[in-house]
Amino acid sequence: MHIEPPFRLATAADGPILARFIMWAGEGLPMLVWQDLAGDGGDPWAIGGERMARKAEAGEVIVADRDGAAVAGLMGYPIRDTEGTDGMPPRFVPLQELENLAVGSYYIHVLATLPQARGEGWGGRLIDLAEDIAAEEGIGEMSIIVSDANRGARRLYERKGYGEAARRPAVKDGWENPVTDWVLLRKSLS
Repeated sequence: MHIEPPFRLATAADGPILARFIMWAGEGLPMLVWQDLAGDGGDPWAIGGERMARKAEAGEVIVADRDGAAVAGLMGYPIRDTEGTDGMPPRFVPLQELENLAVGSYYIHVLATLPQARGEGWGGRLIDLAEDIAAEEGIGEMSIIVSDANRGARRLYERKGYGEAARRPAVKDGWENPVTDWVLLRKSLS
């Protein structure tokens, strides 16, 4: 797909800001993974930045630029098949269960905007871009998972035509967050 400014494919140099984006979109859950990977004395933000830089190098992330810097980001992919949850950390099982309910859709995995750029329309424009990508790939349905505590994001998705399809209770297991449920939202593109 041809992407035009202010959008572009992220680069490895965007890794640190992409780590922030995935932290916001993931309600802080990614930090727990990065802390485990970093170990005692390690830098979890460095781990997150490195992991996101690899995703950028693989062409998996789109960012929106303002004044030469990324202010919003999008990661998405088609869900082609279900994945098992055996051996998966319990915190991630409800998320995978919801993804498994969205087989055949284009899944918006990460959608986030810097706090100082919120309210400027970046999220809506990135959703439109994700829908264009899905349509170009012949996929007729969209999906996204949002926490019940993230009311602002939920309002955005509902304004864009997404509706609740399912929900699963969040598994805290030491994760401090007001999330009670993960909510799968879906939208038909036809």
